[in-house]
Amino acid sequence: MIVVSDSTPLITLMKAARLGILARLFGEVLIPEAVFSELTANASFWDEAEQIRNSSFIQVVRAKDDERVAFLQRATGLDRGESEAIVFADETKADLLLMDEVAGRRVAKNMNLPLTGSVGVLIRAHQIGLLTAQEAEEAFQSIRSANRHISERLIQNALDIIRGGTVV
Repeated sequence: MIVVSDSTPLITLMKAARLGILARLFGEVLIPEAVFSELTANASFWDEAEQIRNSSFIQVVRAKDDERVAFLQRATGLDRGESEAIVFADETKADLLLMDEVAGRRVAKNMNLPLTGSVGVLIRAHQIGLLTAQEAEEAFQSIRSANRHISERLIQNALDIIRGGTVV
């Protein structure tokens, strides 16, 4: 299974202390070079950068068509990491793209890329028994406390699914 991620799902899952759930769900997660840079360049987030550097299931990759990445950036206003993630996912016919930002998700959907975000990852982890309902609820509480840019409505819908057992 080819799973490609942008930076925000990784940051959100780190804030929820659930980054490792990706390894259990997918085995390996591919991140483009620009995403790796976004996640590791800021000295203020040394601990988080070390988590990324030391995660054996995260592999740094390079999009083949740099001109296409640059064009996507100019045409959509997406940042470099989002653009590389979308182009790489498309180039490799990825099974799943992890992305939380609305603008990036819109572009990925228009390109018919299979897509989920950090909320979908946590729901899926609960549905297949990797997280108890309580652990999933704690993860969502951590996301709220960290002021991640995920709407309260989306979090509440996720919690309703987890509590009710509805399959997404």
